[in-house]
Amino acid sequence: MSKPILATTSLAGCFGCHMSFLDIDERILELIELVEFNKSPIDDIKTFTKECDIGLIEGGCCNSENIEVLKEFRKHCKILVSVGECAIMGGLPALRNGISIKECLEEAYLNGPTVGENTAKIMPNDDELPMLLNKVYPCHEIVKIDYYLPGCPPRADLIWNALVALVTGDELQLPYEVVKFD
Repeated sequence: MSKPILATTSLAGCFGCHMSFLDIDERILELIELVEFNKSPIDDIKTFTKECDIGLIEGGCCNSENIEVLKEFRKHCKILVSVGECAIMGGLPALRNGISIKECLEEAYLNGPTVGENTAKIMPNDDELPMLLNKVYPCHEIVKIDYYLPGCPPRADLIWNALVALVTGDELQLPYEVVKFD
C-alpha cells in the first residue's frame, strides 16, 4: 500500500508554521512512516514530482509569485490546508493593507530609518522581482481551501493531530489545549 503524499510551502509569512511543524519533534519519525514528502523544505524537493494528497500552506499572498505557488499547490494537492493566521487572514503582512503600494515602497527604500544612503533614490525595478499585489490576501480568497489550522503559529500538537486525522481518516480531535490562544 502506498503512503499518502504530503507537500508544504511558505508564502508571505515568517516560516514560523514550518518551525511549529518541526516542533512535533520525534513524532516526525512516526510521520515519515505515515506519509511520503514531496515539494517541501522538509525534503528540499523544489518542484512537484507527483500528485499529492495533502498540501500545507503557510503565509498569505502579497505578490504574484505567492499567487502562482498557491495555484500550483491547489492544482497538485487533493486536500489543501491553510496553516496559521497569515494563510487564514493575511496575518502581520496584511498590516500593510491600509497603505498604498507606493507609500510602502517609499518607506522601505527611500524614507525609512534604516535606509541609509540612498541619495540616488533608487527603487527596485527588475523583471525577476514578483509584482506586489494591491493588498495581502488570505489563501481562501485565491483558491479553495479545505481545512484551516489557526494560530500564530499553530501548536505542534494541532498540526500533528490534523495530519494524523487526515492520513488515517479518523475524526480530528481538537482538545482546548491545542487551539487556545492564551
